[in-house]
Amino acid sequence: MTVIVVAHLKARPETIDATRELLTSLILPTRIEEGCVTYELYQNEADPTDFTFIEEWTSDEDLDAHLESDHLKGSAAEGANLYAAPPDIRRYKLVA
Repeated sequence: MTVIVVAHLKARPETIDATRELLTSLILPTRIEEGCVTYELYQNEADPTDFTFIEEWTSDEDLDAHLESDHLKGSAAEGANLYAAPPDIRRYKLVA
């Protein structure tokens, strides 16, 4: 069974463009990672400070490896200067 991740990131109003640039830079290196099924970034039309990744991974182990990847760890330090709040990252498993 795959693992679904919904990750919400809230940019400060003055950092919307920089946040979008940082987050989009994660897409290509993540999509080629072992176990990545989908990795998509969305921006809320009503609130442009609100970004959401919707991800699917083949296993918890592959997701854990992603969370330890150099590109993700590198973005965390930069994101700390851009985000209005810490990222809200949640894992889900299909119930039915």
